[in-house]
Amino acid sequence: MSEANVDLIKSMYAAFGRGDIATIVNTVTPDISWGVTGRKSDFPTLGTWKGPAGVQGFFASVAEHLDFSEFTPKEFYPSGDKVFVLGRYAMTVKKTGLPMASDWCHIFTIREGRVTAFHEFTDTAQVAEAYRG
Repeated sequence: MSEANVDLIKSMYAAFGRGDIATIVNTVTPDISWGVTGRKSDFPTLGTWKGPAGVQGFFASVAEHLDFSEFTPKEFYPSGDKVFVLGRYAMTVKKTGLPMASDWCHIFTIREGRVTAFHEFTDTAQVAEAYRG
């Protein structure tokens, strides 16, 4: 099951790379909790979204506020019903034109081939600073 879970997550990253957000949304459960550690008051993509519509809203906010120059998932670690992914991204905050780069950790929880939870840990201080200008 672990390899199937990793393959599922890799397919979601590939969909993101193609701009195919519908595929990602179709991979989550109706009760998905999708979160990025931090306060929405510091940056619009921080916080928690619920349900497929929330996931869609998260990616709409990402597209509205960020231009990626790098998005690289590097290491995948399956453990039970979770897949931990370590990676790096670099981007420009559209509002200010300022760059930001960070390593990140994504944690996906999977049940019956669908994602039930997602959580991201990143350098929220950097993104907030780039957003404030």
